[in-house]
Amino acid sequence: MRAVVQRVTRSAVTVDGVTVGAIGAGLMVLLGVAAGDTEREVVVLADKIAHLRIFEDEAGKMNRSLLDTGGAMLVVSQFTLLGDCRKGRRPSFVAAAPPEQAKTRYEQFVTRIRDLGIEVATGRFRALMQVSLVNDGPVTLILESGDSQ
Repeated sequence: MRAVVQRVTRSAVTVDGVTVGAIGAGLMVLLGVAAGDTEREVVVLADKIAHLRIFEDEAGKMNRSLLDTGGAMLVVSQFTLLGDCRKGRRPSFVAAAPPEQAKTRYEQFVTRIRDLGIEVATGRFRALMQVSLVNDGPVTLILESGDSQ
């Protein structure tokens, strides 16, 4: 799994001009599922993101997690995060999970985050979406499940 995590003051996702998910302060997560990902990767990555200390404390240091701040998370599935651009000019997506598997892992990720007590909004799986956000900091991190263990 690969995730792009952005600290935001607000974020929203729309489908056909209709807002399907929106949050205030918290984290915007673009989530890509790889072909071999298991439920273990889901748990490890979800826990890592929920506990990332990337919010400022009273001293202005990044010492607080989303759990500490009570913020929300917007999770949007994005298979293009698994795109391989090393050869040619067209990305290869052979590393991305097939849609059925990706949807299962995406839903497991969202459930895991909710089970941790975090408010979660989502996009719509396999839909053409427009994502808007105000990146706070800016703070943007890229995490992979293999790096999270």
